[in-house]
Amino acid sequence: MSSIVILFLVVGLGAIAWAVGRGRASLLQRQSGARSHSLPNYHGWYVALWAALPALLFLLVWNNVTPALVVDRTLAAVPAAEMPATPMERGALIAEARGLATGAIQGAFNPLAETLAPVYREAARFYAIAGTALAAILVFAGAVYGLSRVKPDFRARTRVERVVMLLLLLASLIAIVTTIGIVLSLLFESLRFFSRVSPIEFLFGTTWSPQTAIRADQVGSSGAFGAVPLFWGTIFIGAIIAMFVAIPLGLMSAIYLTQYARPRTRRIMKPLLEILAGVPTVVYGYFAALTVAPLLRDLAVSIGIPNASSESALAAGLVMGVMIIPFVSSMADDSIAAVPQAMRDGSLAMGATQSETIRKVLVPAALPGVVGGVLLAVSRAIGETMIVVMAAGLAANLTANPFASVTTVTTQIVQLLTGDQEFDSAKTLAAFALGLVLFVVTLLLNIVALRIVKKYREAYE
Repeated sequence: MSSIVILFLVVGLGAIAWAVGRGRASLLQRQSGARSHSLPNYHGWYVALWAALPALLFLLVWNNVTPALVVDRTLAAVPAAEMPATPMERGALIAEARGLATGAIQGAFNPLAETLAPVYREAARFYAIAGTALAAILVFAGAVYGLSRVKPDFRARTRVERVVMLLLLLASLIAIVTTIGIVLSLLFESLRFFSRVSPIEFLFGTTWSPQTAIRADQVGSSGAFGAVPLFWGTIFIGAIIAMFVAIPLGLMSAIYLTQYARPRTRRIMKPLLEILAGVPTVVYGYFAALTVAPLLRDLAVSIGIPNASSESALAAGLVMGVMIIPFVSSMADDSIAAVPQAMRDGSLAMGATQSETIRKVLVPAALPGVVGGVLLAVSRAIGETMIVVMAAGLAANLTANPFASVTTVTTQIVQLLTGDQEFDSAKTLAAFALGLVLFVVTLLLNIVALRIVKKYREAYE
């Protein structure tokens, strides 16, 4: 029996326990005539939690332990003289036996695997049946214990709410623990990288060529890990070119939708504008590489710009700016709409035109929210990968020419971790150092943006 079937079985038995517990609580309340401390539903949930939670926790542990038990029982059937010598050979043998037992493969290279396949199948069946039986016992034992506590004066609501609060706490801790794990993994691997390469060279060097340092004795003296071109490419594409597109278009679209558009027009145009945020980035990448980049190259050639590349920072930045227009527009829309109506009316009453009211009253009043949206859009742009890979290229050039090929931090991370790489080399560890820098910069941008938005909301709510 598969784990999914057992899970649904436990949940189904828990639902039955809920119905029985609720019915018992209702019956006891009618028989006693006294007012119960908790509603029958809470008694039902109390019984259901005792029936399901212990069994689910057991299944979680059992599913992690069972594979090792099956392997040990399978290897116990191998005579000592035929036992593979190394752990890698034993792993390959077990993998073939597992494949034959489950039907994933039809034949094996090692004849011993065909002998072990029935043993593996029987061991897996035995532990599956044992796990199902133990889970069923826990369900019935928990349900009986829960039913024994059902009384009119029993505080079932308090117990159930404590369990729910604990589950909510665990759910919130998952995000915190995940963030801590990400930070620690980046930090530890980055420290290994900085033990081989100077942080000064990494943060301030102007030559990025990690393929140069092939041997260990070349690391540290090659000067190949200067990340300034990557930082500049990230800023050039994501924070300069993309923002030149996203900020004016996003702000003007928000002003039109909030101040000039009719309600029907707004209902149609706002969802259409926000669809841009749901388009996959690879689609933007194809559009940038196949349409925008060739047009910009032909334009550069026609106006006499030499050495114009078909992969350019301008192509990636323009398309990236279009992609993040909804981020700027949505925040600006909410900020302008949140400006009190009294400020609009006061400006118009003083004789200002609608355009003057927008320029001198609404936009300055909504500026904190607009700036927060811009910072969030920048953090989204500097983390973009696919558009840069497909439209800007992989060359780490320190140039201000928008028609030249440049690269970004995220693109180089993908490049360093793609393919068969030696994980212990400085070349691969450089990806973690780049990721740490990107993480810190993005985190700071988000913190600043959230603080600005919070201050803005405090002013007008």
